[in-house]
Amino acid sequence: MALRRVLGPGVALGRRSCCSKRPLPPDFVEALRAVVGGPNVSTAMAVREQHGHDESMHTCAPPDAVVWPQAVGQVQELAALCYRCRVPMVPFGTGTGLEGGVNAVQGGVCFDLSRMDAIAELSLEDFSVAVEPGVTRKALNSHLRGTGLWFPVDPGADASLCGMAATGASGTNAVRYGTMRPNVLNLRVVLPDGRLLHTAGPGRQARKRAAGYDLTSLFVGSEGTLGFLTQATLRLHPLPEAAAVTTATFPSVRAAVACTVQVLQAAVPVARIEFLDEVMAGACGRFSGLELPAAATLLLELHGSRHGLAEQQQQTEEIVRLNGGSGLAWAEEPEERGRLWAMRHSAWYAALALRPGCQGYSTDVCVPISRLPDVVVETKRDLQDSGLTGPMVGHVGDGNFHCLLVFDAQDPAEAGRVHAFTQRLGRRALAAGGTCTGEHGVGLGKRALLLEELGQEGLDTLRRIKAALDPHNLMNPGKVL
Repeated sequence: MALRRVLGPGVALGRRSCCSKRPLPPDFVEALRAVVGGPNVSTAMAVREQHGHDESMHTCAPPDAVVWPQAVGQVQELAALCYRCRVPMVPFGTGTGLEGGVNAVQGGVCFDLSRMDAIAELSLEDFSVAVEPGVTRKALNSHLRGTGLWFPVDPGADASLCGMAATGASGTNAVRYGTMRPNVLNLRVVLPDGRLLHTAGPGRQARKRAAGYDLTSLFVGSEGTLGFLTQATLRLHPLPEAAAVTTATFPSVRAAVACTVQVLQAAVPVARIEFLDEVMAGACGRFSGLELPAAATLLLELHGSRHGLAEQQQQTEEIVRLNGGSGLAWAEEPEERGRLWAMRHSAWYAALALRPGCQGYSTDVCVPISRLPDVVVETKRDLQDSGLTGPMVGHVGDGNFHCLLVFDAQDPAEAGRVHAFTQRLGRRALAAGGTCTGEHGVGLGKRALLLEELGQEGLDTLRRIKAALDPHNLMNPGKVL
């Protein structure tokens, strides 16, 4: 199949039918119902298929049953039951991932954690809050309205915060506020056998610590392969006194990316700096109904005091003009800023609208800032030479960018070009000292590149950690390793 060519042979071999390799033990579903109640267990095909895929192009792989625990004790009981019966377990939050992380490639039980949605332990003085898996980033910021605090990590989707921790998510604000990793202070984890672990110790929320191995960072980015993240204690940030955003267009992709590097080198305290190539800018403008020239574009946002903001704006304008940029017009009102960022967050759907009815796949490389201009220009040339539709967008302040590849999965030749392009791009990033994934995770599709990135000893070390915590390979099997 064309789609398998895109996913690569390693992933294609991991596919299965709707039936698991090992059927569920007799009376197992009744045992699940005994823990959470009949209405919180489903084996209906429609429900299973809904939970067998995310927003990626990976083929749906339904679990054999779906459960909705509503308390951490129920997660523990369910996990212990699955562990005793050697049944695979797959965590599910909102299903907005992009790497097939929720696909139940070996069947088993999907734990839908969306009904665990408590927001607890909010401390305005300590700038921290604890959230359960059903709480999304927008729900948390709505809860925080009026406190003067916010949680800034913002992937395009309104994802579960625990799911964002599980994938090591990022977003447009990472250049100023960091990714999920530094913003997670503690995690409450149900291990595969049902035991409960607090990665920084029960109730602890210190902003820094040097006590033993960093277990919190081990579970951030683990993609559901080591345990269930049933609560995350997060670092909050004060809302800036003032903010301003502008768009700037450039004569070339290289000029736009070079401007990004110079803004960072000048130590302008930029909060967001996002890149759109001319194809992406035109698509976003049409999709969102905003006037945006079809040219290489930067969206820049500054946060600070009202007095300091004026100085930062002047410094930014000078650097933009030195790189041939134009069209600067600052927006400071929340409504206007919101419209611009809503346009940016709709980039995925704007790209899909370029070819209705086609599949989409997002690459996710990240490279050192010094190598960013060359890598972006080489990638742009590769896209054009390959004859692919792949508008480029990225959090270039971190060196992270995406090609949103839109293709006909039923066309074997085009699908083959997509697969070849993604492999070249991944290896280009690795050759530049970067990574194959900056924020989406490895999931099903990047396992071969992970070996090239870490080396055999690095991958073997990950496998030993996995074996220590999940000796029977029951937690989200087939992902990452």
